[in-house]
Amino acid sequence: MLPTITEDHSTLTYAEVFQDINGWRKKMVQHLKDENPEVNSAILEVANNTDLDPKAVALGAYMTYYMLEMASKEDY
Repeated sequence: MLPTITEDHSTLTYAEVFQDINGWRKKMVQHLKDENPEVNSAILEVANNTDLDPKAVALGAYMTYYMLEMASKEDY
């Protein structure tokens, strides 16, 4: 079962991400390469095979992963 993402999780994530979107996205790429390369590969695969802006697709996925990670840490 997935953890519940709260409004606090999203508020904190938005505040962090929107300070430096490109820098944050690069940090998450590295984080996922180290922690969960299969998820990173899946995100990049979807982002590169869409008609939408690949960077925007990847950013949304990375933000979601980050919020799930935060919520999961609180559950423990």
